[in-house]
Amino acid sequence: MPSSSLILFNKPYGVQSQFRDDSNNDHATLSAYFTDKSLRVAGRLDATSEGLLILTSDGRVNKAITQPPSAASFKKDKHKQGKTYLVQVEGIVTPAQLQALSEGVHLKDGKTLPALAQMVTEADLPIALWPRNPPIRERKNVPTSWLMLTIYEGKNRQVRRMTAHVGLPCLRLIRWSVAGFELGRLGVGEFVRIHLNDERCRQLGIGHTL
Repeated sequence: MPSSSLILFNKPYGVQSQFRDDSNNDHATLSAYFTDKSLRVAGRLDATSEGLLILTSDGRVNKAITQPPSAASFKKDKHKQGKTYLVQVEGIVTPAQLQALSEGVHLKDGKTLPALAQMVTEADLPIALWPRNPPIRERKNVPTSWLMLTIYEGKNRQVRRMTAHVGLPCLRLIRWSVAGFELGRLGVGEFVRIHLNDERCRQLGIGHTL
């Protein structure tokens, strides 16, 4: 029997996380990159966000990656569910803002779970940044900062809303990792298929391979 597998894809800016275009806009879809319509996205990214997108035709893998932990099981499950983003924001990040992001902020749909937040320099980012097309809109004489932010749930546009809530408008958002899978050195628009061995399946909580 074939093993469970998934695809790691470096989603470009402007590409929707779906195969069918029903949005009446000019954004491309995943059909420009994949012909296998059995694939499903395990954790969507907005068209204006970039980076790691996971696709799989295995429903158990999809559920293991996308199902957020309950508050009661958060401490036990968060190592499996974490999603790390590289976030360029407008302004200089303060310790108070980092603390607020780490402790959780109150959004319209509830308080976010505790997160891991740290300020980094562009040189400290785990990847070499590629040019974004179109470039971000920077305001003259207004500095920007980079954050590494790991969250353990998936509220709609959560990272953008969290940073805006603490006074840091998001300029660029790149997802670096999901559930232990990292973007690595994938170029923009590139993808790689990963076959999951029994140990990795157990780490995801889905038992043995198919």
